[in-house]
Amino acid sequence: MSGRNLWKLKPSGDLSEHTLAFWLLLPAALLLGLIVVYPVLKLLHDSLYSMSVFSAHAPQFIGLSNYADALSDPDVWRAIRFTLALCLVTVPGALLVGLGLALLSNRPWKWRWPVRLALLLPWALPLAFSGMIFAWFFNTEYGVVNDLLRRAGMAPISFLLIPQWGFFAICVATIWKSSSFVALILLAGLQTIPRSLYEAAELEGANAWQTFRHVTLPLLMPALAVALIFRTISALQSFDIPYAMTQGGPARYTETLSILVNTTAIEYMDVGYGSALAVLLFLLSMAVSSLYLRKLYRGAV
Repeated sequence: MSGRNLWKLKPSGDLSEHTLAFWLLLPAALLLGLIVVYPVLKLLHDSLYSMSVFSAHAPQFIGLSNYADALSDPDVWRAIRFTLALCLVTVPGALLVGLGLALLSNRPWKWRWPVRLALLLPWALPLAFSGMIFAWFFNTEYGVVNDLLRRAGMAPISFLLIPQWGFFAICVATIWKSSSFVALILLAGLQTIPRSLYEAAELEGANAWQTFRHVTLPLLMPALAVALIFRTISALQSFDIPYAMTQGGPARYTETLSILVNTTAIEYMDVGYGSALAVLLFLLSMAVSSLYLRKLYRGAV
């Protein structure tokens, strides 16, 4: 047998490519099923039962009654409206601020690396800790913001006690926290754009705005889409920052759907109804993600 045909021989017992791929992917698939699929199925199961820790009765199957109660509950709709309002403000805000930070940190100047390191600070801080920081900033008595207002001769504002100002404070904290993550994604996208395109645009006489509009922005759209998906899903599931700042108050005005799920399932110990609310939150996140991915797929085709 010629030497060039030896590579075609397989020792007995060797695995085919498909079998090898199966065994290599099996641990990851089992882990994914353990930490994702099983909790979702368990959540769906519990949402169909009347389950309360304070009840002496065994869990009873009630079908879709928990969902019917949720859809007729004004607290649920108020939480949904606030969650969607938070998305409508913080997602574009984080994208705009993150884009500016990414462009600033991508410029060839001596302060580029300090700016990049500064981007890591908000992203590295825990969400609850960020909420506590801004709760102190907007505190009525000793907060930094009200101290500046007093120094300017203005009356202090009870930011965390007035619904509209509470929404404003939560939006500011959320944008500050999430814009660094968006900036890191967009910075990675900016670094994939060839320098030769900017040189060609400069030779053609394009100014900074024209270069950004016709070169940077079109090539940055995939990174923008990824940042948009992650930021929207994160905004829909907002819990830590609003809870750390207002605990859902005043009068439950700043209560997100995630806070309502926590209040129902953890504080009130109504596991069945809380599971139904969590399923609604999961379906809302999946619907938004599917919409984004569908538009991305159409754009790619």
